[in-house]
Amino acid sequence: MLQALRIGVVVLLALLVSGCVSTVLEVDNKASQPIPAALLAEMSRKSMSPAAPILVRIFKQESELEIWKRDRSGQFALLKTYPMCRWSGKLGPKTREGDRQAPEGFYHVSAGMLNPNSQYYLSFNLGYPNRLEAALGYTGEALMVHGACSSSGCFALTDEGVAEIYAVAREALKGGQPAFQVQAFPFRMTAQNMAKHRDDPNFSFWADLKRGYDIFEVTRRQPRVSHCGRRYVFDMEFQGGEPRDPLAACPPAVNGDDPLVARRAESDLLAMQSLLESGTARSAHAYIDGGMHPSFRSLLERSGEQTLAKRTSLTSVPVSRPSAALGDPHSPKE
Repeated sequence: MLQALRIGVVVLLALLVSGCVSTVLEVDNKASQPIPAALLAEMSRKSMSPAAPILVRIFKQESELEIWKRDRSGQFALLKTYPMCRWSGKLGPKTREGDRQAPEGFYHVSAGMLNPNSQYYLSFNLGYPNRLEAALGYTGEALMVHGACSSSGCFALTDEGVAEIYAVAREALKGGQPAFQVQAFPFRMTAQNMAKHRDDPNFSFWADLKRGYDIFEVTRRQPRVSHCGRRYVFDMEFQGGEPRDPLAACPPAVNGDDPLVARRAESDLLAMQSLLESGTARSAHAYIDGGMHPSFRSLLERSGEQTLAKRTSLTSVPVSRPSAALGDPHSPKE
């Protein structure tokens, strides 16, 4: 009997450190917990209802996840920003199974992609690879936003953080939103950050993502996503309807860019050129293996990985690659 118990413990620990695929943890009613009262009060203050649609933005370099919610004006407004405890890999898209990369791109999460039985408390699947990524031959599966502080291609938000996010998403989907959009970026797409990463081989890909970022920044509405010409295309209407082949050239468009969005893009381009010409654009650093929000990194450095595991997971899931997290040189003051 004792031997069987030991074997069971070993199997459970192996599952916990193996990646982002699910197994069942015995935590009662975790998927049906209500939205916390303080967050409901914040929604009310911002003229939002629990059933209103949401949109999620993720920023790797800043290790932050934002929940936006549609308010009574019909536009999205920021509800809350969550510090991310762990993400793995480097800046740049995920392209193959086992590369430890957390994905970058535009995704849509439906109710069936919420996982109440995740090994990391609660989670939702991003749906990687999306239609464009699948056409490009990118591989991988079960890329999640989940709890704890462990990542092998996922975004870990702590059990407490993901519990709030899960509840907000669940209520929006119950309220009639078919799926919510997740925008996963390498960093906030400012002129300063674009200049900083100008020599990165992913720069042209990031410039495409920035078009979707700019639309949301300017209009506070969800951009419509198309795939053609091996890239993302936003808010375009095409002759003959939506493009069917993401790898084929884009059909002729029947509409132009929003003038306000185009003005924002032009302004950022001029600012980026000015930074480069003045020599004040700082160079990007290389990540050892993913990142961690400074608030968690400070706790890890001060109190150690076991304390951080207890603070971020009800079952003390081990922190993934803590030495790499401490080696991350990024600072909000850079």
